[in-house]
Amino acid sequence: MKDYIEERTLEIANYIIETKATVREAAKVFKVSKSTVHKDVSERLPKLNPIVYEEVRKILEKNKAERHIRGGFATKMKYKTMD
Repeated sequence: MKDYIEERTLEIANYIIETKATVREAAKVFKVSKSTVHKDVSERLPKLNPIVYEEVRKILEKNKAERHIRGGFATKMKYKTMD
């Protein structure tokens, strides 16, 4: 694996841990696709740093469990502004 990929993977992981960010938010900050962030944290990170991976995994699982709530809130706000 290239050094810059390893570096990016660890930076993304630390960002997610510090801010409790979603994959989408991390992708925006690091100017990469959601697929890249997902691959970095789910495939590359466990090989680089399993301890950090576990922390990131917990945060992403929580985000996944809450995403339907965020989606519903976004829809509510969309229709609220249409009035």
